[in-house]
Amino acid sequence: MMKLSHITMAALMAMAACGAAAVLAQPAPSPSLAPAGSNWPLVHGNLGSQGYSSLTQINKGNIRSLGPAWVVHTNVEPVTQPAPGPGSSDVGQQTTPVVVDGVMYLDTPGGGVMALNAATGAVKWKWMPSVEANGYGGNRQHRGVSVGEGKVFTTAAGGRMVALNQQTGAVEWAVVPTYNGTAIGGIAKVATIYQDGMVYQGTNDNGRGAMIAVRASDGAVQWVFYSAYPHGTSFTDVNGNTFDAGDTWTTRNTPNDTPNDCYLNGGGASWIHPSIDTQLGMLYVTFGNPRSCTGAQWGGDRPGDNLFTSSLVALDMKTGAYKWHFQSVKHDVWDMDNVHTPSLADVQIGGQTRKVIYYGSKSGHQFVLDRTNGKPALPVVYRQVPTDARQAQPATQPFPASGPFQEQCLVYQNLGSEIPGAPNRAVPNWNGYQAQPDPEKPGQYKLVLNPDNYLKNDTQYLSGTREGCMYDPHWDENSMFLSMTSQNGAADWSNVSISPKLNMRYIGMSYNPVAHGAFQGGNGLRQIGGYQTGGVVAVDASTNLPVWRKHFGLGGDVAHGNHPLVTASDLLFINRVDGWLMGLDAQTGEELWRFQTGAPSASGVVTYTVGGEQYIAMPAMAGTQPYAQQGQGAAVWAFKLGGKAVYTTGPRSNPVVVSGSSEAPAPVPIANLRRPVNNTPATGLPANTIYLARSDGTATATKDSVTTASMVPSTLTVPVGTTVTFTNPGDATFGVPGSGNLKAHCATQYFEGRFNFKLQPGQSAQHKFDREGEYYYNDCTDPRPTGKVVVTLAAQEQPGALQFTPGTLNLRPANGVFTSVQGLVTATFKLPAGHTLDGQVELKTPLTMQTFPAVSARATSDGRTLVVTFDKALVDNNIPEGSAVPLTVSANVLHQGVQKKLTSTATVRVVK
Repeated sequence: MMKLSHITMAALMAMAACGAAAVLAQPAPSPSLAPAGSNWPLVHGNLGSQGYSSLTQINKGNIRSLGPAWVVHTNVEPVTQPAPGPGSSDVGQQTTPVVVDGVMYLDTPGGGVMALNAATGAVKWKWMPSVEANGYGGNRQHRGVSVGEGKVFTTAAGGRMVALNQQTGAVEWAVVPTYNGTAIGGIAKVATIYQDGMVYQGTNDNGRGAMIAVRASDGAVQWVFYSAYPHGTSFTDVNGNTFDAGDTWTTRNTPNDTPNDCYLNGGGASWIHPSIDTQLGMLYVTFGNPRSCTGAQWGGDRPGDNLFTSSLVALDMKTGAYKWHFQSVKHDVWDMDNVHTPSLADVQIGGQTRKVIYYGSKSGHQFVLDRTNGKPALPVVYRQVPTDARQAQPATQPFPASGPFQEQCLVYQNLGSEIPGAPNRAVPNWNGYQAQPDPEKPGQYKLVLNPDNYLKNDTQYLSGTREGCMYDPHWDENSMFLSMTSQNGAADWSNVSISPKLNMRYIGMSYNPVAHGAFQGGNGLRQIGGYQTGGVVAVDASTNLPVWRKHFGLGGDVAHGNHPLVTASDLLFINRVDGWLMGLDAQTGEELWRFQTGAPSASGVVTYTVGGEQYIAMPAMAGTQPYAQQGQGAAVWAFKLGGKAVYTTGPRSNPVVVSGSSEAPAPVPIANLRRPVNNTPATGLPANTIYLARSDGTATATKDSVTTASMVPSTLTVPVGTTVTFTNPGDATFGVPGSGNLKAHCATQYFEGRFNFKLQPGQSAQHKFDREGEYYYNDCTDPRPTGKVVVTLAAQEQPGALQFTPGTLNLRPANGVFTSVQGLVTATFKLPAGHTLDGQVELKTPLTMQTFPAVSARATSDGRTLVVTFDKALVDNNIPEGSAVPLTVSANVLHQGVQKKLTSTATVRVVK
């Protein structure tokens, strides 16, 4: 197994000092690194993309007084006449606002742009493009606007760039940028950046990625730099090195591996906006993975490094001339494109102030480079990695010598051990790790490598060994290999924020182990049944070593547009896909404050001042990657000290008070805390029976099927107490010669380890499901076929069993700010004779589909009554005011060895 070698701090500093040129005087700071202050003029705060503000009014001593100043629903605002723009039913957008001179500008769901009074939320203007009015519509995914020269710059459908009047929202110009008479294309998602008369724009989802600059006055194209070039295109970097970029795209099918035309559809999208150093005159853009020739995950017909894909490229900001590049993944066959916006800083390394740039994301690495020349400011080592000869892979990949910020390898934990376990936990049977009883831990299965597994024919092509680590190679769909080389893992496209004061960087993470196939239609198969987890890691800006790490648990993925904000008062704010906005101590990671916004977010948090008051603001509009989320919204929130706004929906002329609380009700529960199965329904099967490894349940089905949906049915829902039969169909199953499976197949249940059947054709095994829950299982012959059994527990109503004490629920904030709603809600639940607590106790409130777990649940000495408490602060925003508000408590219990769910409803008086 490939492991990163340990390097001491002294050695690391010595290596850095040796690699650095002698500096006699400290360089002057770049104006691009001036922190945001009263304005938040760019999507990530400043041109260096630091996500940092010098504001300190909101601090660790008073953050608990931070409350909502206003909330605007952009799809219904405004309604007063004359209305500057229409409402709509649209939800979902990835924008991060900018704030200039007290006005906030942002993209709206549906692809419009809105200007708001940043102190009140009042709408100044709203632009909504339409085919009828403009000849084109909007972009439903856009990551932020920019402001300059009295204009607001955005994108629109048809590959357009658009400039709006900053005061009125009227269109100043709308152009389809072209180069050599051909539309550049792919202009949609990437945020615009304005600087010194130019607007910079990246492309996405087109054949040949590019970064372009247009003139702010009229949209005329000034320069274009592509991510891939033909043979004969030479570049010379600032260090004097000359190379032909086209020679990094070759084909094996011609003599001497001659260049081919893969560059024309080479991919290399610049998914995220660039950073800029005006002092050096350089623009820094990240380009994505190659998606050319036969496919993104097959590199056999494009040997070479495939420049400038999966690379950071420095360009002259005025001319687009190439300056230098650094490639983080050579010959990328995993969609490991590392396309978050690079962050700039001036930091002390080896006793010298270095002008550095931080780059890297999906691999769990961040490279620290000298941004003047692209050379490592902290050492980079090229380590050998396993390769597959069929993929034409290079033998080495770059790694930061300081190590990763996230785990690099899978762990194979016992089935039946802790759940959910490590965030980088592998499900069974992948990579040949199959379950067998653990003699040292009865009731558990350990995962042991079985050499006679589905990958055994790959070994002749491999160099090195694979263990599920970063950059482990793969081949086709019949030999997919699970690893941490995830297209949705680590930091992905969330920005990294930097505190110059604390000398720390803050990186949002997700964990998404994945398997790849060379000819797979998608960009990777995330492990079915794996848990969605994530968190934040703080890294020392001078050493690149982690300082603290905070996991957010299930649903805590913050790697997909959740750009953190850090302030000079050492506060770190970050939003999440479960609706929470978090306020952390930037020094330690300790949680100081949280607020429920009512919708997922894939946007950044910003701060600014108006009239001497500091505000924190964020959109709550999105959250669709990488797991399917529901409940997208259209809200923008702003907070200030002492903010006491009550959450309302609808137009301001006729607002609807939802709960009487500051926070929004909790959003629809995250649809898939675990990667879902691809379902094949059952047709003609016996009741409560599952066929293994079939394309369907008929005699003519594909036998020994290896697709992910090859458990029939893929999802079986049964009540508690049901015995389910797992069958490996043989000829006798259908009564048709030659219709049955030919191979043995398994049903290995994870992670609880309830069963592990290995069945020959024609054999069956049974399992009785005696507890509520979702039980995933897969096959040992090929791990892709995956199914789950959903075990339900019908609620049995117990009229009169529930009582809340006291009967009046006081949710009135003591000091008027929502954070002062604290304490417990207490209830008693009468149990029938012979019933004992067995599992969870939950509260259901009127305003959300979510349920809330009990803080504590205990039985009285006679065993006849449960005393249950719930977190008052957690349920406050989910309970309306009223004299007879229904609240329901459910409890899983055991009676004569059978699990049951008892439920009862009581009404309470709620005051706020």
